[in-house]
Amino acid sequence: MRGLRTPVRALLLAACLAASACTLGPDFTRPAVPWLERWSSPELRSTPGNSETPQVRLDTWWEVFGDPVLDALVAEAQRNNLDVRTAGLRILEARAQLGIAESGLYPQLQQFSGDVLRAGQKQSNGPNVALWSYRVGLDIGWELDFWGKFRRAIESADAAYFASIAQYDDFQVLVAAQAASAYVNLRTIELRLRIANENAAIQKRSLEITERLHKSGNESELDVQQARTQYLSTLATIPELEGSLRQTENALATLLGRPPGTLTELNAARGKIPLAGLPVVVDLPANLLRRRPDVRTAEMLLAAQSAQIGIAEAALYPSIALAGSLGLSATSLAWSARTLDWGLGPALVWNIFDWGRLSNQVLVQDARFQQLYEQYQATVLRAARELDDAATGFAKSRAQIPLVAGSVDAARRSMELATLQYREGLVDFQRVLDSQRSLFSQQERLVNTQGSGAQNLISVYKALGGGWEAARMRPFVDDATRTMLRETADWKGLIDAPLPPPQEEFLADRPRTTP
Repeated sequence: MRGLRTPVRALLLAACLAASACTLGPDFTRPAVPWLERWSSPELRSTPGNSETPQVRLDTWWEVFGDPVLDALVAEAQRNNLDVRTAGLRILEARAQLGIAESGLYPQLQQFSGDVLRAGQKQSNGPNVALWSYRVGLDIGWELDFWGKFRRAIESADAAYFASIAQYDDFQVLVAAQAASAYVNLRTIELRLRIANENAAIQKRSLEITERLHKSGNESELDVQQARTQYLSTLATIPELEGSLRQTENALATLLGRPPGTLTELNAARGKIPLAGLPVVVDLPANLLRRRPDVRTAEMLLAAQSAQIGIAEAALYPSIALAGSLGLSATSLAWSARTLDWGLGPALVWNIFDWGRLSNQVLVQDARFQQLYEQYQATVLRAARELDDAATGFAKSRAQIPLVAGSVDAARRSMELATLQYREGLVDFQRVLDSQRSLFSQQERLVNTQGSGAQNLISVYKALGGGWEAARMRPFVDDATRTMLRETADWKGLIDAPLPPPQEEFLADRPRTTP
């Protein structure tokens, strides 16, 4: 029992040292953005709400368009987009990195060794001697977290883990907006293509009329050539639109994780631009912007760097460790004794003559923190600008739509009157050409304005950071990759743990260690 007293005393001393340990470095708090609490987008506040949806539903904002095809495309893009899958695998990497950081709280040196040797001696005037030699040993080294170096490392890895989740959320927001934008662009091109074909048909009839009148000697060749010029010019826009349509469809297919090609589900609601109003935004812009995944990413990266300052400061002070060894050796000789060796005691290491390098390393980490702080401020400022730009664009395009629609009606009536008067001989053919050109131009303008309005509404929801919440309830690694990882490595504990629900992101300013 007396032989055990020394190890027990050493363990008690280590426990006392750990209990009295301190944590160096700054404690992270969410950085303040002084102007944000008072800021508000005037256009966002002045936008009247939709009676059917009185509040913004950021989690499934694309449903406000009432387009089942769009709903299905966004859902597929958020599941199968390759960038989203890559972001999900980064979460796995961050979880493994967090596990590495947490292992620092346990003995860092755990080395087991053993050897078996056959040795002998051959004598010229005596018997030969041969024996087996056996030895096993165990070395343990445990650096105590007296200055909080390992706790800061866990804090940094924990913040980096939440940053990887925020980046995953950001890809969900981006992919949803890109899929909706490509879909609206595709529908806009389809409608422009239909308008081009309709106007080409109208202009073809005018060309046929002028050709008949010219053959009968009632009109000059000038009218025929002018009608042909306008007709062929309109026809020339059709191949360009068809090419743009195919390219947009390919872009949408790539977003969905499919090879380029025709998307058969687009046959439904062809040539119809999804339009919707912006519901009332009841939350404060400050809260909405802080919930944006890119803002949360910048905040978590700042928290991770804050902990790195504490790690660098800990290197300025001595490290206190507890070292132990245990060894057993023996031989095969009958008269030899077995030997048990052991040792246990504290150790202190202090790089006292490397102060210049270590103190400047603290400054390096602090400078990096200041850089990330400025990047966080820039991210919030950019988010506010994106929100105000999108809200302004949506409000102005929505105010423009009825005006352009009125000009289309006027242009159509003008063309009808010009055609009628031309047939009665009251006006020349130039008046008909001008009215046809004006109608085509105003119809194109109306379609583009409607498409721009839908695109601006998508930009508003993207600027609000909507569309990532539902992904928290789904596996962040697809089934095929999950199966492959389980077969090649022991990922079970990390890959099966669900992501934290959205509401846990905002319970505290400091990052939290995963359970």
